[in-house]
Amino acid sequence: MPNYRRDPLAGGTYFFTLTLANRQSNLLIKHIDAFRQAYQRADELHPFTTIAICILPDHLHAIWQLPPNDANFALRWSIIKSQFSRQLSANQQRSESKVKRREKGIWQRRFWEHQIRDEADLQRHVDYIHYNPVKHEYVKCVQDWQYSSFHRYVKQEHCPIDWGGVSGQQGNYGE
Repeated sequence: MPNYRRDPLAGGTYFFTLTLANRQSNLLIKHIDAFRQAYQRADELHPFTTIAICILPDHLHAIWQLPPNDANFALRWSIIKSQFSRQLSANQQRSESKVKRREKGIWQRRFWEHQIRDEADLQRHVDYIHYNPVKHEYVKCVQDWQYSSFHRYVKQEHCPIDWGGVSGQQGNYGE
């Protein structure tokens, strides 16, 4: 089996998916303030630009633009995950390897990243992020999910408030 290797690009734009270890959990929205503090701390220590983000109960999607001469997104996610985890009590059912690595068992170890190739790729991923709460049936329309950069996009007039359909109308955005 080949080794998985990242090919980070300094100043690159990336789409990410991070997932909690327990896919039935709601820790990310239950402790949204703790997550926001962790996210802000990582940005203070190693700045980056958040192009789009959506936080769901058990996972999140984000698109970041890294600064020129910097490709270390893994360090930033490590800070976010550890800062968030420190604010929560440990999961009592941790594996021996998680105990050995001093992990609380809140996050899956790995995360998914995709380097954005062009404007069309960026738009598809932004749409995917913003439509994700509807896809997972947390809400019927995009505007009803409060943990999303969609509201910033509306405020900046990048899209209308009814983007992604209205209540009861389904779409296939970013799929």
